[in-house]
Amino acid sequence: MKKISEHVSYKEGTKSVTANRLGINNIPDEDVLATMKVTCKCIFEPIREHFNQPIYISSFYRSPELNTAIGGSKNSQHCKGEAIDVDDVFGTVTNADIFKYIKEKLDFDQLIWEFGDDQNPAWVHVSYRLGNNRRRILKAYKSNGRTAYIDITKS
Repeated sequence: MKKISEHVSYKEGTKSVTANRLGINNIPDEDVLATMKVTCKCIFEPIREHFNQPIYISSFYRSPELNTAIGGSKNSQHCKGEAIDVDDVFGTVTNADIFKYIKEKLDFDQLIWEFGDDQNPAWVHVSYRLGNNRRRILKAYKSNGRTAYIDITKS
């Protein structure tokens, strides 16, 4: 398989330096792959189309073993193909622009302003699930060396 969606290759959706380094299998099963396709259709492709430029995917699918190795949440939606982390590394829009677009225009389950500062997140985490999306909006920050979240849904 070469493509998950028009602008997301299979390689891009499953890449992981950590998985390669540790010899971890990061291959989704058919159900997860089907979910990844829906996530692309409902989240990634609308972002890509709106900004009309490449958008970097820093993390998409994570096998449970990979998720454990990187210290991810036990309930990570990345393991289900429901979550994608995007980052405008090309410098033509900001991550804040991407965050605002998702918040205002797309249906989503969780939207997280990942670190950065008050003007721009370091990257944007967004998840989508079939059925009832919570539209939960969080801001990640470090507290005593650990990641913590504040709910900014009503902001």
